[in-house]
Amino acid sequence: MRLDTHALTILAIVAAALASPPPAHAAGGNPAASPAGPTKSTKSEPSPEPANGAKARETAEGPRTPPLIQAEPPPFSEGIFPCSGCHVDPGDRTRRELTFHEDIQKVFDHDSNARWCLDCHDAQNRDVLKLASGETVPFTESYRLCGQCHGDKYRDWRAGVHGKRVGQWDGQKTYFLCVNCHNPHTPGFKGVKEIEVDGKKTTAPTLEMLRPEPRPLRPEEMRRPVAPKASTTAAGGR
Repeated sequence: MRLDTHALTILAIVAAALASPPPAHAAGGNPAASPAGPTKSTKSEPSPEPANGAKARETAEGPRTPPLIQAEPPPFSEGIFPCSGCHVDPGDRTRRELTFHEDIQKVFDHDSNARWCLDCHDAQNRDVLKLASGETVPFTESYRLCGQCHGDKYRDWRAGVHGKRVGQWDGQKTYFLCVNCHNPHTPGFKGVKEIEVDGKKTTAPTLEMLRPEPRPLRPEEMRRPVAPKASTTAAGGR
């Protein structure tokens, strides 16, 4: 069977298209969008990493900074900070009962059989905390210390499903520190109270046990009984 000229032309075009390599994408195409946020912090304290673990990315327009996540100052008891006001010399690492801080020793219940003050507080500089690696961190980054043992809670806190955070869902946020709700010396959750730090309202843990709230109503318990309809028949009937 002979093919007409039109059919031969179509076949030639298709064959040429199949033989040609696919066009290359232009270099420097649109990168994956990274979250937009402020370019500088309004606070001097270090900020935790973004909850999604994103790092600043290099793009054609320059580096993009993830949203800032800032921690409020921890709720120190008035008159006890800086610790170096009393702790001038390096501390004695020997585990023992102290002759001071009786209020803390009286309630201390944080793995008390194996843990002691200088496991978390730096012996050289009491104004900072100490990680297991020996690195020191400021009190505004105490979540890094807590996260060494409580990794699942730290993960949930960064994701925003544990603890409290306020701010923009896709921008700058403020995370409340672990110690805003948990007393680090007796961390079992009890109650919290509202206090003011640096002119800002925040929360601090208390030693008062919370009263358990009643369980929520089930859907079937929330349905109100339908009131019977009033009779249209006059009294006495007709």
